[in-house]
Amino acid sequence: MAHLPSRRRLALAVPVVLSLTASLGFLPTGATAAPLAETTAQAADAPNLAYVVNTTTDRRTIESVKKAITTARGTVVVSYDKIGVIVAHSANPDFGKQMRQVRGVQSAGATRTAPLTAAGTTDQGAAQFLTDAQAAQAVSAAAPDSEPLEADQWDLRAIGADQAAKINPGSSKVTVAVIDTGVDDTHPDLAPNFSKSQSANCVGGVADTSEGAWRPYTAGDYHGTHVAGEIAAARNGIGVAGVAPGIKVSGIKVSDPDNGLFYPESVVCAFVFAADHGVEITNNSYYVDPWLYNCMDDPDQRAIVDAVNRAQLYAQQKGLLHLASAGNSNHDLDSDAIVDATSPDDSTPVERTIDPHECFDVPTQLPGIVTVSATGVQNLKSYYSSYGKGVVDVAAPGGDRLYQIPDTPSKNGRILSTMPNGQYAFLQGTSMASPHAAGVAALLKSKHPWATGSQLQAMLKAQADNPGCPESYDQNGDGTQDAVCEGDTRVNGFYGFGIVNALRAVK
Repeated sequence: MAHLPSRRRLALAVPVVLSLTASLGFLPTGATAAPLAETTAQAADAPNLAYVVNTTTDRRTIESVKKAITTARGTVVVSYDKIGVIVAHSANPDFGKQMRQVRGVQSAGATRTAPLTAAGTTDQGAAQFLTDAQAAQAVSAAAPDSEPLEADQWDLRAIGADQAAKINPGSSKVTVAVIDTGVDDTHPDLAPNFSKSQSANCVGGVADTSEGAWRPYTAGDYHGTHVAGEIAAARNGIGVAGVAPGIKVSGIKVSDPDNGLFYPESVVCAFVFAADHGVEITNNSYYVDPWLYNCMDDPDQRAIVDAVNRAQLYAQQKGLLHLASAGNSNHDLDSDAIVDATSPDDSTPVERTIDPHECFDVPTQLPGIVTVSATGVQNLKSYYSSYGKGVVDVAAPGGDRLYQIPDTPSKNGRILSTMPNGQYAFLQGTSMASPHAAGVAALLKSKHPWATGSQLQAMLKAQADNPGCPESYDQNGDGTQDAVCEGDTRVNGFYGFGIVNALRAVK
């Protein structure tokens, strides 16, 4: 999860294609030659792969490139003409190489290493469901005017969200889209605040808005429902509460039904859909598969960065704010080198050492996206959370089951939230931190309805509480520092500009 040089942010008025070129430090490689005929015979056993083909945005070029796709034995799945991203399928092993030589094509590459016919989320560890005994304990410990299970929600109290709700629970005119595994909108804590008109299934790159398309495939695809509850579970006398219980939440499903992975074409669809359907904020508790880090010297990975960046910048230009999780590898994202032993995660991983200044986690390290690290009940960086000065923007509660145990009925250091089929469970991870920050951003948007995404980001940083770097970060007590925090009380590698504060956001 490396950072872009100097964490440059782009003016929203800059055209998408130019913004991409300037911010990621590479130039278009489209040659001036006419589309090439296929020169390599298609292998009989070649896998059918998905590709993104990124072009200039003039209509003539896009139509010419579509013809070239057909010539190279590809099929156009969907074309996002406004950002110059075309999703295509092809079993031609030379498809990407041929498309990169087509006039007007700026990048092109496969979005996966496994065939189309054949979990990139950032929660940390398996879910721990709330038992009947724990629920009874929490209910008996519930304070007056609180939700039945709120006694176990140490995270709300840590950022003043319980007090903030009494002042301003958030506006129903503000929507946070959860780009994730889907959201179970039938959950009693989510149904009152769910926006169906801003929800879709974007798997494969084409938005499906039919009834229930946004719901998880199975109860095992619980990640998005948990995230949604952290943001906007209603204060309705049932279960838990969200950070911003008065706002709207929507679900945009992007997880593949076969392997649960979040492929680039699905995420491109999600950002464009959110931008075109009046969403104000998106939460992105995942990394785009199959690469944990996308390196710019690889044509496929470069094309992935290009495509997703165009989509998220398009949304930014329409005023959206994106928040994303920093990751759970305890990586220093501002270091000289990082070992990635998990990529590609849709076939056979190959260990590689990457330069975090040339290889990017997508979407969290794209320009203008708020990167969120995780903290526990003691306001210390969670043991698993990645970090890095100039990389992390803010921090928020994500849980820490090992070293930061709260004095709550269940004594569980994780985050309690909603699950499919009306259930509740504890999870931890930077996946849980990002929605807390998104909830605070939604409260800011509720108070300042005319604020742009960039203005919201500035306010989010300004209201954060920065504890500064700890004197020691030896979590397991073995005498070795488990991570090194660089910076001061203004901005540092563990917390960025600080831990978000819901109460301060509404005052």
